[in-house]
Amino acid sequence: MNTGDTAWVLVSAALVLLMTPGLAFFYGGMTRAKGVLNMMMMSFGAIAVVGVLWVLFGYSASFGKDAGGGLLGNPFAKLGLTGVLDTGKTMPLVGTIPEIAFVGFQAVFAIITVALISGAIADRAKFGAWMVFAAVWVTVVYFPVAHWVFDFNKDANGNNTGGWLGQGLGVIDFAGGTAVHINAGAAALALCLILGKRKGFGKDPSHRPHNMPFVMLGAGLLWFGWFGFNAGSALGANAIAGYAWINTLAAPCAAILGWLLVEKLRDGHATSLGAASGAVAGLVAITPACSAITPMWAMGLGLLAGVVCAMAVGLKFRLGFDDSLDVVGVHLVGGIIGTLFIGLAADPNSPAAGQGLFYGGGLELLGKQAIGAFAVMLYSFVLAYAIGWIINKTMGFRISSAHESAGIDISVHAESAYDLGGRASGSFHPLDESSGWHQAAPARTDSKVDA
Repeated sequence: MNTGDTAWVLVSAALVLLMTPGLAFFYGGMTRAKGVLNMMMMSFGAIAVVGVLWVLFGYSASFGKDAGGGLLGNPFAKLGLTGVLDTGKTMPLVGTIPEIAFVGFQAVFAIITVALISGAIADRAKFGAWMVFAAVWVTVVYFPVAHWVFDFNKDANGNNTGGWLGQGLGVIDFAGGTAVHINAGAAALALCLILGKRKGFGKDPSHRPHNMPFVMLGAGLLWFGWFGFNAGSALGANAIAGYAWINTLAAPCAAILGWLLVEKLRDGHATSLGAASGAVAGLVAITPACSAITPMWAMGLGLLAGVVCAMAVGLKFRLGFDDSLDVVGVHLVGGIIGTLFIGLAADPNSPAAGQGLFYGGGLELLGKQAIGAFAVMLYSFVLAYAIGWIINKTMGFRISSAHESAGIDISVHAESAYDLGGRASGSFHPLDESSGWHQAAPARTDSKVDA
């Protein structure tokens, strides 16, 4: 065990955990004022449900002994983390760090992947239905896909027992372009189709972001945490971490410029929302490639992601699906760009040692990357659609039209984010969704009407 490596991974895990509250600010600021608490609660709900399931069986299903074909780890092999802790005086290691530290690091990846999906269904999803979806989706989609991509275990004889994409096929995904971003983006698209459009989609100006400082703060926290996300995936305080770190700086910087350029040419002005979204697009794209390409290529990838994602987010209006906070346009599209770009620009002298088309490697690596990207996308979309459809037909996934008009914060959580003229100080009495909600306003001593 190396104490420096262990310390770096533990700090990185904390950084990645911070990304989910950062995402809550990012998404919360992009919603309407009467939906910000619900949006943030969906992220915190993901932390709670995924954290519990990860300890119970999620880690085992993702990194336990392969159950066959590189498709799933045995969920019972390390049930409740017993196989990690009940080892006498010697703690098992993953590389040079204790396995229990690796458990924590991978847990926060699972958490933020689920939280990312929530941005696609802002302002219209029942919180209870979302929690059920999060629990089922992470179990049947994320845990298996994490095994496919991230598990490189070997048995006592040195035989490969890891996942079929990363270890078996040789797909390069250093920190989760497939397992996190494509996975979440495909599920987000499925839920968009299940829940349908918000009232006034594309017409109601109230759907614009209500708090841009929240968005900028969230983007900053995400970027800060992303250094743990990418550089922490080296699982050590070493040169590979440094390589990933500098690429995690370079790509989003270029992506911001690309996004702002599109805005300036298309709309006549560059926006703070564009800067924040561009940074996230660049971070998404560099995630799988941060150990495979040079910093110069990282800037090229970031510029490409910023331009393409800026144009992609507008497709929802043309194609008619309501991806509320652009999860599809940024995470699905950005994840695909970053994953495929490895097949073009992977440098054989990089830590990943892949050989892309531009370095004389032919189309072999590009083909592998395409298989990885589209296998995860298809698997996640189909399963997410099926889960969402069943939830919608049983417990119902969408709030009522009346509650959507009134605001999801009050109708679902009996809370309001802002005290506007004293109204938020009243006591809320939420009723069931069929009968609506009621707010008992505090007694007034004057005749003025609240705004």
